[in-house]
Amino acid sequence: MDEGMYRLAMVVVTFFGIWEGVIALILELWTDKGPTVLTAANYLAAPWCYVVAGGAIVVALLLLAALDKGRERAAA
Repeated sequence: MDEGMYRLAMVVVTFFGIWEGVIALILELWTDKGPTVLTAANYLAAPWCYVVAGGAIVVALLLLAALDKGRERAAA
């Protein structure tokens, strides 16, 4: 993959990491909105929705680190 594809993948992973992680937590903790397809973690019961949202954040960060290393290797 060239650098542009790595950057595109990083943008997509960042978007879904923020949406499924941070936004799901914000909607669960500070609003009374019900779960939607875009915040799938909120369909789970109270303790597990936080675990899944935190896991989504961690997975997104790990994927971003791997994509960044791949982008650096492709640029070299």
